[in-house]
Amino acid sequence: MPAVERERRGHVEILTINRPEARNAINGDVSVAMANALDELETDDGCWVVVVTGAGEKAFSAGMDLKAFASGEGGAIMGGSGGFAGITQRQFPKPIIAAVNGAALAGGCEIMLSCDLVVAADHATFGIPEAKRGLVAGAGGLIRLPKRLPIAIALELALTGESIDAARALQLGLINRVVPAAQLMEETLALAGVIADNAPLAVRWSKHVMVRAAGVSEEEGWKLNAEAVGAVFSSADAMEGPVAFAEKRKPNWQGK
Repeated sequence: MPAVERERRGHVEILTINRPEARNAINGDVSVAMANALDELETDDGCWVVVVTGAGEKAFSAGMDLKAFASGEGGAIMGGSGGFAGITQRQFPKPIIAAVNGAALAGGCEIMLSCDLVVAADHATFGIPEAKRGLVAGAGGLIRLPKRLPIAIALELALTGESIDAARALQLGLINRVVPAAQLMEETLALAGVIADNAPLAVRWSKHVMVRAAGVSEEEGWKLNAEAVGAVFSSADAMEGPVAFAEKRKPNWQGK
């Protein structure tokens, strides 16, 4: 069985970490497969949105497979394209939605934090327990959590190593939606479909500006904004959108 299962639905690609017997822990095979898939999808004009999830109902991912790491797979787990799990250090241009089907802990939480939007099953949990094992969350958790949460909450998660449930994560704004487990993929694909109905070029530029503007001055933000306006307003899709609206039909987006 493949370490990462792939399925295409329309313009949406679903990547499923497929090691339920190991709580979807990340070994070398998973990391390489995720990296290869995302490398390919980055330039695939038919893919407009990516969904990342885990197999089974217990875990989105328990993080690094420590047994695999100890047996010499560290280079494959950490050193490939995109960093840990092929995703945590990747600047991916298209929207990625995490469908969190269970525990997202340690590196699993860091994979979730690498995604743009998060839909979680109501039994999902989130945390970075590395300090309990004498480690630190080294795949982006210490960088991204304080950008997504109030600093006191982010510090509490890192310093205590305790996890929070889906309801608390939603309350804090860490995730977007909480749904019954049986409806997780249906609701995630519905969200992905709403995004995929929009002009892909406009969606990508919107992500590009927002992700970068969060870390720069307003003056630099306006430069990013001007770049996006120049690219999008001169596109074929920018002409198609108003014409389709006037003609009361669905737009035929080209992504250019």
